[in-house]
Amino acid sequence: MASVIEASSTITIKGQTTVPKSVRQALGVARGGKIAYRIEEGRVSVHNPMSEQRDPALTAFLNLIRKDIAAGRGVRDMPAGLAVVLRKTARQVPVDLNAPLEGDVAL
Repeated sequence: MASVIEASSTITIKGQTTVPKSVRQALGVARGGKIAYRIEEGRVSVHNPMSEQRDPALTAFLNLIRKDIAAGRGVRDMPAGLAVVLRKTARQVPVDLNAPLEGDVAL
């Protein structure tokens, strides 16, 4: 179950407020970042508009690369022999890029 965070802030005379650190951290928003507000049935929710644009698969892949780089292993070239075998194998698999996808697809 997700944790519940409740915080408050004061609105200045100019209509400005500081978003509490706990909220910024929970939303993954840094200084200079953007937040979006949604008002529905008298309730206000705040979210990170960039999180809606994030692809979970891409995020996981980028995190994997980031950890690999941090560990000092880095990304290396594929061995030439492996590349040859993969190309040869790929040519043997028929692919129709215009064919409809079968089964459950989650995008």
